[in-house]
Amino acid sequence: MTADAERQIESLREQQRAVADVLRAVVRSEGLDVVFDVALEAANRLCDGDFGTIYMVDGEVLRPAAQRGGSPEQGEYERTHPHTKDRHTLTGRVAVTEQVVHIPDALADPEYSWPAQRMSGYRSMLGAPIIVDAELIGVIGLVRKDPAPFTAEQIELMTTFAEQAAIAIANARLIEAVERQRSELARFLSPQVADLVSSPDGQQLLAGHRAYISCLFCDLRGFTGFVETAEPEELLDVLRSYHALLGELIPKHEGTLEHFAGDGLMVFFNDPVPVEDHELKAIQLALAAQERFRELAAHWRRRGIDLALGVGIAAGFATLGRIGFEGRYDYAALGPVANLASRLSTHARRGQVLISQRVLAAVEDAIDASSVGELELKGFARPVPVFEVRGVL
Repeated sequence: MTADAERQIESLREQQRAVADVLRAVVRSEGLDVVFDVALEAANRLCDGDFGTIYMVDGEVLRPAAQRGGSPEQGEYERTHPHTKDRHTLTGRVAVTEQVVHIPDALADPEYSWPAQRMSGYRSMLGAPIIVDAELIGVIGLVRKDPAPFTAEQIELMTTFAEQAAIAIANARLIEAVERQRSELARFLSPQVADLVSSPDGQQLLAGHRAYISCLFCDLRGFTGFVETAEPEELLDVLRSYHALLGELIPKHEGTLEHFAGDGLMVFFNDPVPVEDHELKAIQLALAAQERFRELAAHWRRRGIDLALGVGIAAGFATLGRIGFEGRYDYAALGPVANLASRLSTHARRGQVLISQRVLAAVEDAIDASSVGELELKGFARPVPVFEVRGVL
C-alpha cells in the first residue's frame, strides 16, 4: 500500500471518528451545547484549526452558540456583535453564499474587515454552512493564527463534516423540542401520562387495556353552599389552593391524576406505571391530604369559609386508555372500581377516609381502620362493606 493510500485511509478513519463523536453526543441526549462543543473539537481536529466557533441563525443575524479557543476579548465581542449576512466576515460570507469559504490570509483579503480579528490575530480561516432541509441554520468557522492556508483535502473534509454535523445538530434540536413538549404536556397531564404519550409503547396502552388499580376520589364538604354565596374570584382562589395542595402530594405518592371536576378529583395508582403496594400508597396520599387540608381549612375559616375534605378509595380491575375525540383526549380509568371510589367519597364525612373491603384486605396489617357497616350505594345492587381509616401503623 502506498503512503498516499495510507494517508487517505487514515483521513477517512479520522473523519468517521469525528462524526461518531458527534453522533454519540446526540444519542446521549446531553443537549445542544454538548453537541456543539463536540462538533467544534472534531472539526478543529480534522482540519488542524487553532480555534473555532459555531454560529446559529437568529432571524437576520448569526450569533455564536459555541466556541473553542480564542481570547476572552474576542469571545465577548462575538457575543455582543452578531454577524450579518455580508462579505465582510467569514461567517457572513458563508451565510451569503451558502458555500464553504476559504480565506488564506485575512490581512490580504480586501473585503474582510471584522474587528475581532485584531483582538486574536488570526490569519487563515475556513467556514462551512450548516444546512438542514435546504435551509441555512448555522455556520462552522475555523481559524489559524498563522497565514497557513487550509489544504484542498481539509476543505473537502470540512464540507463533508459540516453535512454530518448538520444532521447531528438537527437531531439534537429535535430531541430538545421533544423534551420541551414533554415538559409542556406534564403541565396539562399527569407526568406518567405525558411520558406515555411520547413513549414507544404508548400507542398500545393508550388504545385500551385492563389493569388492577387503586382509585381515590375526593371532594369538598360544604362546597355547594359556598358556591351559592362566593364571588367568582374567591371561588377560583379556593379551588386553586385546593388543587395546588393535592397536585403537590399526588406525584410524591406515585399517583396518576385522571381529572379535576370542580371540587371533585380522581387519582389512580398502578397504571400506566406499576406501583408497589398501591393500595397503601393511595391511603397514605389520602391521610397526607387530610392533614394538609386541615391547615388550609383553618386559614379559610378565618375568612368565613367552612370546607372539609371527604375521601373514598377502592381497588379493582378497570379498563384504562384514551377517551375523547380528535384534538381533545383524556387518559381515563373506567369500571366499577372508579364508581365505588366516587360513591365512598360522597358518603365520607368531613375529614373522613373511607375504603372498600378489597383495599382493607391488602393493607389491614399496615393501617388502623374500623368498620362503618354496609352502605347502600347508588349503582350497586347489594350493600357494600365500608371501612374508615384512622391512620397508618
